[in-house]
This record gives sequence, structure tokens and C-alpha cells, in this order.
Amino acid sequence: MSDINDTKDTTDMQPAQEVKPVLSADEQMIQDGFNALLQDYLKSNHRRKVERITKAFNFANQAHAGVKRRSGEPYIMHPIAVARIVCREMGLGSTSICSALLHDVVEDTEYTVEDIKDMFGEKIAQIVDGLTKISGGIFGEQASAQAENFRKLLLTMSDDIRVILIKIADRLHNMRTLGSMLPAKQFKIAGETLYLYAPLAHRLGLFSIKTELEDLSFKYEHPQEYAFINLKLTSTEAARNTLFEHFAVPVDKKLKEMGLNYEMRARVKSAYSIWNKMESKGVSFEDIYDIYAVRIIFDPLPGVDEKNQCWDIYSAITDIYRIRPDRIRDWVSRPKANGYQALHLTVMGPDGQWVEIQIRSRRMDEIAEKGFAAHWKYKEHNIEEDTELDKWLQTITEILESPDPNALDFLDTIKLNLFTSEIFVFTPKGDIKTLPQGATALDFGYALHSDIGNKCIGAKVNHRLVPLSHQLASGDQVEILTSRSQNPQPEWLNFVTTARARARIDAYLKKIRKEAAKEGEIKVIDAFKRNNLEANTSNIDKLCMYFGFSKREEFFYAVEKGDVILPENIHKLLKEKTDNVLFKYVKQALRVATKATTGKKEEEEQPKEKPKYDKKKPYILKEEAFERNYVIADCCKPIPGDESLGFINDDGNVVVHKRSCPIAMRLKSSFGERILNTEWSSHHSSFEATLEIKGIDSIGVLNTITRTISDDFNVNIIRLLIEAKDGVFEGRVKMKVHDVEDIQRMCVVLSKIKNIQSVARVAD
Repeated sequence: MSDINDTKDTTDMQPAQEVKPVLSADEQMIQDGFNALLQDYLKSNHRRKVERITKAFNFANQAHAGVKRRSGEPYIMHPIAVARIVCREMGLGSTSICSALLHDVVEDTEYTVEDIKDMFGEKIAQIVDGLTKISGGIFGEQASAQAENFRKLLLTMSDDIRVILIKIADRLHNMRTLGSMLPAKQFKIAGETLYLYAPLAHRLGLFSIKTELEDLSFKYEHPQEYAFINLKLTSTEAARNTLFEHFAVPVDKKLKEMGLNYEMRARVKSAYSIWNKMESKGVSFEDIYDIYAVRIIFDPLPGVDEKNQCWDIYSAITDIYRIRPDRIRDWVSRPKANGYQALHLTVMGPDGQWVEIQIRSRRMDEIAEKGFAAHWKYKEHNIEEDTELDKWLQTITEILESPDPNALDFLDTIKLNLFTSEIFVFTPKGDIKTLPQGATALDFGYALHSDIGNKCIGAKVNHRLVPLSHQLASGDQVEILTSRSQNPQPEWLNFVTTARARARIDAYLKKIRKEAAKEGEIKVIDAFKRNNLEANTSNIDKLCMYFGFSKREEFFYAVEKGDVILPENIHKLLKEKTDNVLFKYVKQALRVATKATTGKKEEEEQPKEKPKYDKKKPYILKEEAFERNYVIADCCKPIPGDESLGFINDDGNVVVHKRSCPIAMRLKSSFGERILNTEWSSHHSSFEATLEIKGIDSIGVLNTITRTISDDFNVNIIRLLIEAKDGVFEGRVKMKVHDVEDIQRMCVVLSKIKNIQSVARVAD
């Protein structure tokens, strides 16, 4: 593995070759891994700084000596693998490779950032420090700590983007080796990856890494669906290749005539993207028509503009095949915010199937695959490349500066800005603004300036008056109407989608709330004075408790708003016993003074031991004497047989979610320590499930459906909604079933009934 033809470099590699005469198996594995990393580095077009990399490797190897990973291999193999991803798949140079090799040294050994600084200089020490701060996943045990960690991650990222790139490489290697982890840990890591790392990779334009992260998360979260889609892809491969050959022949001929040097290949959609589309659109595998696309990558002819060449190829293809006008995407003139540039079109292929074509130059292709890392390579020639990334980092920095965001909202806010497609809208003067898809007129106001957003009363879109909640479309020209007397309202949060607008409105509402609470506090202190009582913290807390408030500020706010009326005589309230938490909540609910005896009874009941769970074993979901040892989640209502997971709530109960449930996704990323791997045991009771049935309207079809469900499957129908229009019907049947097998058998039998087109289980 270590023989390199380039004579200049072999001398450079001498330090790596000075090894003991006989190496143990582990030492040999480490040496081979390092040689492979050097091979990757020497193939890249970076300056040769082999001594520096060798020094970092030797230091890390000695620091991690004797430590093993869970899989049994030496720990140093992980930093080597991360460094190889950073070098080969991201195209970064020696600084990033050294930082990747050293990324766990400060966290896992007794060396400090200072030691790294003395040996490797300021820059590498700064990156390693950034990586150490955000270790332990982005997430610790508590949600607030996670948001704090994520905030650190994004702040270090605005200092040096390499921190986040190495962090993504670290996560990619962890995902590739996730098989050796316990299932509950797999769910946590896979959930976190899908929730944050894949969107981050997407936002930084690391397309192939984003796809692999999604696919690996999908493989561990939904193993059956993953296997099913891969099987389908394999079985339809021959047909796809035939289609591609038919399509390519005339195009090849035409492009050769134009004298282009290019490559044309078929790109297959990833398993996760296919599954996502099947879920969101409610269609089967066979109904997805863009499973494969054709990619044309060309080397630009000297002296001809890349953009013009993209359009020349477009013109050549549309001379051969009929185009679908609503599917043209021009990201050549206006790149996406993550730097992606290409020209997409969809044409009717020779076999009567729509084919998507992506036209890119070699430079565009490299940026599409390696993202912003590749930008730097081309940056000397073209300065504008980085502006979109800078704008995004600017937005992130603004959100980070807004005080005290609630942890989960904060993560959601950032996520909003990671994954959305963009629209382009114009100001009245013709300047262009980029906003996420689904953005409203109010978002546009805040994008211009926070003062404009705060005073916004409406907007004119294409000279037509619209409300603040109006959704904008690409190409709209928007004028914002403002009024001095206007101020942000709580309901505005319902119709903004950008993180910036949300943060600004939140900040204003918090300020107003604080002011109101101050007024309320004055009223409370006055009431104490009238009663000749001291307004100390313990008295105020007793009053808060009496009215059922856990925080003083909320209590003061309620007093100011008139939701709480303070009685004339406060003495009486303070004398009542309110030590007991349960007691006070009962009292708050009933608003009556309960006898002390009930208080005592409650007190005796209160200290209840929370059950302990063994996370190493699957938690068996069972029922005994019609008592279940779990709670069904309202959001996704899983039934026996569904791929599911358990979440231990604050009361210590296990709440069962489907693995694909979006709420479960948030819980996995935020409370990974509370996730359990679950298995269903046999159940006697029944569960609610809903089927959606579509088909051609005909006499007796409803009768056939209901008879099949009731008679053949002996199932109770709870609700039946059916609607027929223009010869087509659509219906939903809610019923009680025992498990997923009931549903699957029912779908098969119902879909065989004449005139029924599709049967699928849907969330209620």
C-alpha cells in the first residue's frame, strides 16, 4: 500500500517508514491506515507538507496508545479515518488533516490545547479547541446544554468553517461504524444525524456526504424499509440501464459533433430520498418517476463562458427530446445558497418516460460534491463565490446573539435555516433578496431591516395589497407598508418562517412581557404594604404558589394583565399550608380550600419510586390483565408490529412512538439518553388505525369495502368518511385492529377489489 511512484515524495515519507523490524497486527493496521492517508494526500493538489502530518500522526498515536474502540480496533484508527474523509472526500489540506488526527487528543488524554499550540501552532490549536468544545455529540444530557453546545458549534464555525467540516467528517465515520453500538444508542446517534448533521452538510454543499449520512441513519432507523428499497433498486437496475442507453445514443452523437469533452452518467436517487418521497406523497415505489437522472459534466472550451455552454447543451438536448417547461431549474445564473450550480431540465425520453437531466461544468460538479471546501480552490478567480455562505453565517450569528432561546425552539429555528429551498423576490427598486421557500410578506420586511419588520402593517405584492401572512413566490416584487403606531403581535409568530424574523419578534415580545411583569410587581408590593406585610421573597413565593405559578415573573405578568385578582386580605392566603406540591395543584384546579387530611393523604402518596430501565436490552411492550406497561403517543399512534421506540417521560413512563414520527426525531436528537429500543409482545386488546382508499366510483363499491373489513377480518369500523367527485372516490376508514399484520393483509385484499386503485395506512 505504501509504494509511491513519485520520487520527490518518497523521500518526504521516510519518517513514516522508520518502523520496528516486526510489527504486531494492530501496529501493522495503524501503519497501513496512515500510509493510505498519505497516499490520499499526495494525490491531492495541496502543497506537500508530509512532515507536519507525520508529526501530528505520531503525536496522536502515542497519546491514544493502548486504547481500543468499541469494535475492538485501536482507537487511533478513528482519527486516521476522519483525516482520510477530510482529505479525500472534502478536499481539505494539511491544517485540516492534522486537526482531524488530533481532534480527540485534548478530550480523551491528559494533553491540553496549550500543548497542541506549542507543537503545531495557533491555527491547529484553535480548530482542535473548537472541536473539543462541541464534543459529546452536539448534545449532552439536557436539552438546554445541547442548545448551548450547538451554539458553541456555530460560533466556532463562524470563526473557522473547518471546525464544522471536521465535525461532520467525525460524525460520518461514527455512522459508518455504528453497527457495533447498542440499538438505543444507534437510535440516538442516527436521530441526531438526520436532525442536524445531514442538514448542516447540505447547507455547506457537501452533497455526497449529506446523502450518505441520510442513508446510514435510514438504515439503522428503518432496517426493513431500507432493505426493501435497495432490493427494488437492484431488481429494476437492468431496466434503468436499458432506458439510459436508449436515451444517451442520440445525445452522445450531438455533443460529440459540438466538439465537447464531457462525461454522461446516470445518477440514482438515494434510498432515503425515495422513502421520504414515498412517505410524504403517500405513493408506492413504482409511482416515483425521478428515481434516476442523467448527469452531463463537461470541460469548458477555452475562451467560452461556462454559463453559455450549459445553455448550448440544453439547446442541443431540446432539439432531440420534448421538454417539460415547468421543470426547468436554472441554478447556473443564480446559484443556490449552498453554492450549488447546475442547469436542470426534464424531457420526454424515447421510451415514453420523463428523464431529468443535470448539466454542470467540471468546476460546478466539484462544488456540488465537495461543497464549500471546493470553493476555496476556485476562489482566486472569482470572488463572489463566498457571499452566500457569509450571508448565512451572518444570519446564524444574529440568532445566536438573541438572548436565551428555548433549547428545542432554538434548534428548530436553526434547522429552519438549514434545509429550506430558496425563492428570489425583488424590492420596489429591483434589488433581489433570497428567502426560504414558504416565506411571507412579514419575513421579507424583517429581511430588509428589523425596524421595517416591527412596523409592518401590510404589503403590496406585484402592486396588489396583501396581508402580512401572504406567502411569497419566486419573482414577486414586494413593497412593505409600515406605520409608526404598529408593534409586533404574538400571533405574528404563526406566520413567519425565517429564523431572523422569529428571533426579532420573540425579543420584542419578551421585552414587553418584562415591562408588564414590572408593573405587576409594583401592584403586588402595594398589596403587601396595604396589609402591613413585608414583601420579602418567601411571602411572594407563597402567594405565587397559592395561585399556581412556579415563576414569579409569570405571576406578576398575570396580575398586570388582570388574570389574577389579588384579594383585600392577603394574610389569610399566606397562612394556608402550601408546602405540598400535589396539594397546591389540586387546590389550583378546584380553587377550594381542601381539608388538611386530604393534604396528608396526598403527601403520603407523593414520593413514588420511578421505575429503572435497562437500556442494553430491548424493552418488551406488553399488557397484563388489560394493563399496558407503556403509553401510546398521540402524535403517531403506533400499533403492535410497527417499528417503534420508547421515550421515558418525566413521570418515568415509557411513551411509544413510531420510529418515523417527526416528534420522535426531535426527542432522539434532544433527549438521546431517554430513548429505549422496544419490542412488541402479543396483545389481546385492539388499537385504532386509519386506511385511505382511492378508486373509481361505481355502484356497490362502498358495500364491498365495508363487508370485506367487517366479515373477512372481523374488525370493528369506528368511522367512515367517503367522498366521490367526477367518477373518482376517496375515503378514510378508521377501525380497531390487533396489529400491523391485520392492516397489511387488509391492504392486500382490498387492493384486489375491482375499481380500487390504492389502499394505504395513514396517520389520523
